[in-house]
Amino acid sequence: MGDSEIVLQGLSASGGQRLDKALAEATDLSRERIKALLGEGRITLDGKVASQPSLKPAAGATYAITVPAAAPAEAEAQDIPLSIAYEDDSLIVVDKAPGLVVHPAAGNLDGTLVNALLHHCRGQLSGIGGVARPGIVHRIDKDTSGLLVVAKTDAAHEGLARQFADHSIERAYLAVTAGRPVPAAGTVRGAIVRSSADRKKMTLIEDGPNRTRGKHAVTHYKTLEVLDNSPRGGAALIECRLETGRTHQVRVHLASIGHALLGDPVYGRSPARLRPLLARLDFHRQALHAAVLGFVHPISGAQVRFSSELPDDMRELLAELRGFRSE
Repeated sequence: MGDSEIVLQGLSASGGQRLDKALAEATDLSRERIKALLGEGRITLDGKVASQPSLKPAAGATYAITVPAAAPAEAEAQDIPLSIAYEDDSLIVVDKAPGLVVHPAAGNLDGTLVNALLHHCRGQLSGIGGVARPGIVHRIDKDTSGLLVVAKTDAAHEGLARQFADHSIERAYLAVTAGRPVPAAGTVRGAIVRSSADRKKMTLIEDGPNRTRGKHAVTHYKTLEVLDNSPRGGAALIECRLETGRTHQVRVHLASIGHALLGDPVYGRSPARLRPLLARLDFHRQALHAAVLGFVHPISGAQVRFSSELPDDMRELLAELRGFRSE
């Protein structure tokens, strides 16, 4: 596919807004993409090259934008089965299976969600940042299951990223913890920073105005069900709602109050009484599922909300833990 041209005749901007903003609002390109195209000399004003993003468009001007064909993504498209909760021309909501890495990285160059999306969305990606790729605006851990939204266009990517940045996205997780949190509901606050002792692990540090590192994080939790109330090692089903979205946030916050997720190999050690059960079920991941995802559709402006049922391995775990209560 070759270059495409967008012609805007009689473009007028309200309130004397900048050229990059006016063009972004008149097209499905992001302001950053417009700035890049201006820098490449691909936007003309009445036939003359325009290069200044801060230029104020004159009433009645004609702009032509030459959008180069999107370069191929570096990642390889792979036919990997996906569970799709929703899809339109702008975005896709995936119900991710546990064990699927979201983005290619050292040690996981293929077999990822991005590889799968490149195959699934082939011919539908408009070239985010000039590259034919899905726009990953948030991630969930490899061994966490559940919902995440991915942009298919520049405009959708920018709109979703803005909502994640201002923490207006609704996110609810279901988790199975070791032990029963006391109190049964509460809020965990604290900055999350990468551990200096283990670069694969995050840790909690005190938050506040004098903090020099880490990212502010807030998790609201409530106990939905006590699954095993044994004094020798219980378990509970917890709902966690996130104000922020930091790496390993739910895992770090629950571990910080003494109730790490069952099966979590990094942040906790499952109660001795439950280890044979986890081994019998071959349950070797953190018991965490992204169950609810809600946001304002970045193109239509409609409020959308999606929910995901627990996967089979977590439902089996819950059923077995409920049996412990009668022992």
